[in-house]
Amino acid sequence: MNSIPPTWEKRADADGAVCIPSRLSAVWQPGWLDVGRPDAVPVAEGGRQAAWFVDGAHGAAVLRHYRRGGLRARLGRASYLWLGEARVRSFAEVRVLAHLRQAGVRVPEPLAAAYWRQGLFYRAAILIARIPQARTLAHRLAAADPQAVARAIFAMHEAGVWHADLNAFNILFDAQDRVWLIDFDRARLGVVSSEQRRKNRLRLRRSLVKVVGARAVPWWDALDSSYRQLS
Repeated sequence: MNSIPPTWEKRADADGAVCIPSRLSAVWQPGWLDVGRPDAVPVAEGGRQAAWFVDGAHGAAVLRHYRRGGLRARLGRASYLWLGEARVRSFAEVRVLAHLRQAGVRVPEPLAAAYWRQGLFYRAAILIARIPQARTLAHRLAAADPQAVARAIFAMHEAGVWHADLNAFNILFDAQDRVWLIDFDRARLGVVSSEQRRKNRLRLRRSLVKVVGARAVPWWDALDSSYRQLS
């Protein structure tokens, strides 16, 4: 498996590697992935306190450093066991995003990804284009079209991608009310079974109920019905 898409290039050194789209090669700066960059503004929701809004030659973007959640965080929030470059989480997310964009699914453009080796472990980061004036499904639910969201999720599944954390904050609406899917860390490429599709939708249901409350249930029911009609 290629570690990065064919339209990208990789720059490696003794500590790790960065990959960037060839179109950004001439303007690339290592500081793009530095959380201490002066323009970095913390993302208020989600991101496990490891995501920042940034702007520069790459355009408006979101910088995210990978962090563990839950019980696994006890092993070290920012370190992952090195299993080879093809298994690096930032590079894997770039591959998924590139695949979905090629398939016509509305997901943000990846702009850079990197990893840094530390013995048997590594750290990773990714830079992704920011969707202008985006609002999350959690905030947009009252006016959101469940059929449009169902079509977006269905298109993702049909493209052969299973989302590891499909929740109320990983579905966005832009200024034209178009649906975007984000955060493909730990996503998997391959045929998505009926059971996996159902579990993705149920994960979204649990998230909506947790964030919005019982009024989310009829909305999700409409989404689920629309999705099943597409199948």
